[in-house]
Amino acid sequence: MSAQLIDGKTLAEELRAAFKTRVAALTARNHRPGLAVILVGEDPASQVYVRNKVNACEAAGIFSQKRVYPADVAQAVILAKLAELNADPKIHGILVQLPLPRHFDEKAVLEAIAPEKDVDGFHAENVGALAQGNARFIPCTPYGVMKMFEANGVDLAGKEAVVIGRSNIVGKPMALLLINAGATVTVCHSKTRDLAAHTRRADILVAAVGKPRFVTAGMVKPGAVVIDVGINRLPPEEGGKLCGDVDFEAVKEVASLITPVPGGVGPMTIAMLLANTIEAAEREAGQ
Repeated sequence: MSAQLIDGKTLAEELRAAFKTRVAALTARNHRPGLAVILVGEDPASQVYVRNKVNACEAAGIFSQKRVYPADVAQAVILAKLAELNADPKIHGILVQLPLPRHFDEKAVLEAIAPEKDVDGFHAENVGALAQGNARFIPCTPYGVMKMFEANGVDLAGKEAVVIGRSNIVGKPMALLLINAGATVTVCHSKTRDLAAHTRRADILVAAVGKPRFVTAGMVKPGAVVIDVGINRLPPEEGGKLCGDVDFEAVKEVASLITPVPGGVGPMTIAMLLANTIEAAEREAGQ
């Protein structure tokens, strides 16, 4: 029996409809949420991501501001712009699209964003608050995954959860959220020995490794909930289509719930960026 799909696209649309009401209420009180996005360079994937984020803001009624800089821009220029945005009362959220060109100190740039406007949740202060279970902002992709669990009635308390990937963007915050929800969590990565021995124990399996169809059916416990965070483009000889980190067609015959790619975690990531921006505006408005 095939697994039930966790439809991120539909859930994201439902959330966005609710967001419009919150944005309208804030706007009526002269607290219209505002998001500023900074893009450095001409990476095609980053350009698509930024365009999707800006379009989502406009659809929800959020004020958006996009600043695009050439790849060879000096870091000092970006830091000066961040200082300006930190002081701008119309801007409640700031994000710098990653990755940055090699000459940038990525950590210094992210730390230059005011913690109360760090809607990506990457500032050290916000990471610390998340670790303590008192998050100001939750990184958007893990936040979206938690909403998917909630919407599909997945009880995390006492479950064995395995996260494949230890990035600051997904793996680490995902593990913290699962721990805070009462799961017993194992984080696996490129140096993990006998990875499949870990994944086959998992009631909840989150794949975030950036390798197409990396998780096979033999690595999955029957009845597990499988969340595929990956988004990879296959080579032309394999059709050039998008696929995740999970071998979807095979794993769906083993899992109980599974996210597709596309249409799974991706739409939720952008939806939760809107959520964080709105929450920042609500805090500023005293709500």
